[in-house]
Amino acid sequence: MIKGAFNRFSVGSLVERKTLLVLFSKTGGNGAEAALEGFTRQMKRLPARLRKSLTYDRGLEMACHPELARHLKIDIWFCDPHAPWQRGSNENTNGLLRQFMPKGSDLSQHSQKDQDTIATLMNERPRKTLGWKTPAEALADEFASFAQNVALGS
Repeated sequence: MIKGAFNRFSVGSLVERKTLLVLFSKTGGNGAEAALEGFTRQMKRLPARLRKSLTYDRGLEMACHPELARHLKIDIWFCDPHAPWQRGSNENTNGLLRQFMPKGSDLSQHSQKDQDTIATLMNERPRKTLGWKTPAEALADEFASFAQNVALGS
């Protein structure tokens, strides 16, 4: 989650670990209830097989984590204190997001549509760790593999 000017608004960032697919959630503020609403809304866009767990840091904005786990039927894990490397993909994504939403900017000016556009740009960017596929291509491959396994009955 990145915070905007005067810590009034924030943008939640979600990164699927296998495909590196990125989702951003506009929050109505900066507290736990805003994070709960934003993460619930965005994670429900993902198929259930892609939302089994969430790893988060120990910020106060995750105070509603039991409700999030219950709403989405997922496990929530917390990083060790002062260990951002345990969420490396997410920290990197937050850095990339700052190219579009610089530190100190008013994040309330960015609609969910704006954030979805930024996510699309990032999901269409080839990644070395994916063999130069894009996260969108990796997700499509994941779905194709799942469909093939279902068709084969495995």
